[in-house]
Amino acid sequence: MSVKAMALQEAEEDRQVARNAVRGIIAAATKLQASAPERLADRAEKVAAVAAAHAAAVDSNSRFPSEAIDAARAARLLSAAVPTDLGGEGACLSDIVDVCYRLGRSCASTAMIYAMHQTKVACVVRHGAASAWHQRMLRRLCNEQLLLASSTTEGKAGGDVRNSAAPIERRGQRIALKRQATVISYGEAADGIVTTARRAADAASSDQVLVVFLKDDYTLTKLSGWDAFGMRGTCSEGFALGASGSSEQILPAGYDKIHAHTMLPVAHLCWSGAWAGIAASAVERARAFVRKAHGGSGAMPPGAAHLTRANASLRTLRSLINASLQRFEAAASDPAALEAIDFQTTMAMHKVSASELAVATVMSAMQAAGIAGYRNDSEFSIGRQLRDILSSPIMISNDRIMTNVAAATLLGGTPASLRD
Repeated sequence: MSVKAMALQEAEEDRQVARNAVRGIIAAATKLQASAPERLADRAEKVAAVAAAHAAAVDSNSRFPSEAIDAARAARLLSAAVPTDLGGEGACLSDIVDVCYRLGRSCASTAMIYAMHQTKVACVVRHGAASAWHQRMLRRLCNEQLLLASSTTEGKAGGDVRNSAAPIERRGQRIALKRQATVISYGEAADGIVTTARRAADAASSDQVLVVFLKDDYTLTKLSGWDAFGMRGTCSEGFALGASGSSEQILPAGYDKIHAHTMLPVAHLCWSGAWAGIAASAVERARAFVRKAHGGSGAMPPGAAHLTRANASLRTLRSLINASLQRFEAAASDPAALEAIDFQTTMAMHKVSASELAVATVMSAMQAAGIAGYRNDSEFSIGRQLRDILSSPIMISNDRIMTNVAAATLLGGTPASLRD
């Protein structure tokens, strides 16, 4: 064989080796892509589809959305915000609020349950890092996809979450709590309850702690049912809560810090994500009605103007949520920024503004659809969305929030510039 022929053969062999190497890289990449976990948003959409299929039954029967929550467990949505080193995926709050939005477009009760659960998870993640018990609990939450409920209201205090009547009783390293809980949403379906309590019998009502009790730690005795106008699947019943456990189950930080740093902003942002989803669902139905009524005839139906208003208020609501999320995430690791009066006022009023915008959006959508939106037996019915969204100004009453914020408003000044 000539030198030239040998050179050509070697070159061909080199090309073959290179081609095989490229094929191997492509095959490995394809295998890696196939085995990579599905995106959180894609998993949320699949859960939302399950929620939508059962939303009417959940509403009409005022029952827990078990199918949707089971789907959320299977998709590992309940542990999405837990850090990766504990078994979660470390999702940021913006991702979680987006899941609330996606679920809200399908089933309001499912979205609100998810929002409340994630608020409790955020409290434990952000304030339980120094506690071995809470770290173990988070690992278990990831492994078993535990659902956490909240107990922050009791007795005649109602939505006054910054005061507690029932105290923690201590016996050595053991603790006990007996609490008349006005509302524990989905309490019977939950795997654990995160509750506020007075630090001790001789403590002030505002000197509170936050405690995590798992299902084996407590009993629930029903005090009141839940036959409500909307949000019927949240099963927000009243219970007598009797719990006992270890003192380790108390989060190390005082509730005043937890409330300011996490509970208030995360709850208001997650709730508003769910409300925006409900509003988006109403706008979708109104748009479908207007399109059908228009029918390419050239003349817009009378309700078209209301659809324009609904679209505009929905865009404003989404922009408000995104701006508030950015502000929280920028301040999330800065205690001084989180405790600043301006930040606290903004996050408190976010709930008021978001709920009012959501109600306005759904009302405009209802007007756009007219009688077709008003009827329960119409494909364009917006009745369930309207009933569900009307809960938004009531849960932790907007009036209570504005009264609480009034004093801080007196301390502030009027901005001198639009950029301030």
